[in-house]
Amino acid sequence: MRVLIVGGGGREHAIAVKIAENPQVEKIYAAPGNGGMAQFCQCVPLKATDVEGITAWAKENAIDFVVVAPDDPLCLGMVDALREVGIPAFGPDKAAAIIEGSKVFSKNLMKKYGIPTAAYETFDRYEDAVNYLQTAQMPIVVKADGLALGKGVIICQTREEALKAVDDMMNHAQFGASGSHVVIEEFLTGPEVSVLAFTDGKCVKPMVSSMDHKRALDNDEGLNTGGMGTIAPNPCYTPDMAQRCMEEIFLPTIRAMAQEGRTFRGCLYFGLMLTPRGPKVIEYNCRFGDPETQVVLPLLRSDLMTIMQATVNGTLAETDVVFAQESACCVVLASGGYPVKYLSGYPISGLKEAAEEAQVFHAGTKCQGDDIVTAGGRVLGVTATAETLPAAIEKAYAAARKITFTDMHLRSDIGQRALKEAKQ
Repeated sequence: MRVLIVGGGGREHAIAVKIAENPQVEKIYAAPGNGGMAQFCQCVPLKATDVEGITAWAKENAIDFVVVAPDDPLCLGMVDALREVGIPAFGPDKAAAIIEGSKVFSKNLMKKYGIPTAAYETFDRYEDAVNYLQTAQMPIVVKADGLALGKGVIICQTREEALKAVDDMMNHAQFGASGSHVVIEEFLTGPEVSVLAFTDGKCVKPMVSSMDHKRALDNDEGLNTGGMGTIAPNPCYTPDMAQRCMEEIFLPTIRAMAQEGRTFRGCLYFGLMLTPRGPKVIEYNCRFGDPETQVVLPLLRSDLMTIMQATVNGTLAETDVVFAQESACCVVLASGGYPVKYLSGYPISGLKEAAEEAQVFHAGTKCQGDDIVTAGGRVLGVTATAETLPAAIEKAYAAARKITFTDMHLRSDIGQRALKEAKQ
């Protein structure tokens, strides 16, 4: 079987590693891939958003199965285009991908079908948003409607911050067209949980839960990023809570999408807040999270390729999805200055030494001669698994300390919040 993975980050590297375990997979291609994936995949110089180019290439090269990993090509309809030329692909079609592509759509979906979420209002006129904020209770959350690389959500502690966020989005196009519509919603409190779930549009099989660390600096300070590290499982997500989320959120969401004529097949990401009034949805993503994938998939004991095919074929109910009763920790090594301005092209050393103790997933890297050099904001994700979370954290940091590159930046407290929650 010849498999193409669309994307070039740490998530795609983790997916490729797991797919390579299937003995029927004879060759893996990646478009565009990265320096780590190039070690065992053939990288194709096509942008992940090039729907027409990737579809044509896949057909010409007799690809048997495509994994469309990032949000942009899913929302652009890459799965639809591949299906039209007879190539099965993992991921939702364009109609279903709107659950992430438009926060206005997803919030209205939850309201219509009674799925618990924060109270909200939507605006497409700046003046209306400003008027609403004059009497709204603070803190409050301002969200760009469309895709914004995971950064289009601003938590505002004061009215001035909220007004600035709306002005930046709607008048100054901080997130491009994604901010022409905004969602303003109540600020929820409680532990956050990320749950990825496989679904074929009928059956839902959740993966092990995780806890992301979005802020750039220790103690959850600094700017929002795409994610500076993550742990799994999340100690706040008890078996009782998992059952409640399945009944109140997961299944109702899948049924709602089907009812709307937007049957969702692939991986649906549930960003949850466990509030004093019960679990509520903060956001949906239409794909594997990054870096959540880098801790979830190393714990998967079932065959990923088989599961992905089952989501396409509608046979997920009969397919095993089993995870190890262990813990995992991923520490992201980023370029100094990320998520704002940073330089790249720096050689990376210590990769082989780190790989002796942990899995090193490449995100922003590329091959340059015999060297692997930095080529992005988030450069590497160092993931370790162990019987306990403290042991996984210790192993991940021990491996991360063996890697160096100019201006390398990492958080030193990944997993500490989870350890505190576990003791309560």
